[in-house]
Amino acid sequence: MTGDSRLLYGFLSHADGPHELRLLVEDTYRSPGVPGDFFSPESEESMKVLVAVKRVVDYNVKVRVKADNSGVDLANVKMSMNPFCEIAVEEAVRLKEKGVATEIVVVTIGPATAQEQLRTALALGADRAVLVESAEELTSLAVAKLLKAVVDKEQPQLVILGKQAIDSDNNQTGQMLAALSGYPQGTFASKVEVTGDKVAVTREIDGGLQTVSLSLPAIVTTDLRLNEPRYASLPNIMKAKKKPLEVLTPDALGVSTASTNKTVKVEAPAARSAGIKVKSVAELVEKLKNEAKVI
Repeated sequence: MTGDSRLLYGFLSHADGPHELRLLVEDTYRSPGVPGDFFSPESEESMKVLVAVKRVVDYNVKVRVKADNSGVDLANVKMSMNPFCEIAVEEAVRLKEKGVATEIVVVTIGPATAQEQLRTALALGADRAVLVESAEELTSLAVAKLLKAVVDKEQPQLVILGKQAIDSDNNQTGQMLAALSGYPQGTFASKVEVTGDKVAVTREIDGGLQTVSLSLPAIVTTDLRLNEPRYASLPNIMKAKKKPLEVLTPDALGVSTASTNKTVKVEAPAARSAGIKVKSVAELVEKLKNEAKVI
């Protein structure tokens, strides 16, 4: 018996009387980094999680539209990871901390400067990163095709994305990726539980909560209430600089990003007039009728 083994005692009933039963259990199935804490043998199997993230204008920044209305002015603007993508990264890290996931790969599609957001994800707990470098403005379908190529290359058991990006609000990429990959999908996830080769996803819908069971590999998109993302510590930020980051191109993945869509015009929202206080219900009704003309 090795020093890392445990001897468990029990008794087995038999017609001739009780017999002592000894079961030698190797600590092969201890949770990583937690001495003496056993977990299921199934969790020893490798499970790769791929997390897609997007570089967007920081949510605290007031967006400015270019003078020619061709798009948003990104000059000297603070960029950050999409908040929904932060939730996706956090969920993957939690799965790894539970001993469910064994590797987290984070991927983004964008300019070379998007490496900053990948390094942030690495500091939060991802193991390695992939940048598909493209300076083009890509449609959701083009992004989904590129992610499909990365999925084919990495062969993850679970893909997690934010349900939408705060810049475009399309809420399309996860669903398109599921369709292209032929994987089941669980969108708007507020809870994710992986058991064996299944993932149970609790979804927020108009009528309440819906739980679906998906066979792995699967696609999951995250809702705001799934978790509260952590902050990266300074030591992990330093370690992230040494973690591997692979740079690919759409051509290297064999994907054409040509689009049939064209952005015609981008405009800032119309300025809202200041609100006013009313002293009575009668005054409120009068203003709604004569000024707002909604009744």
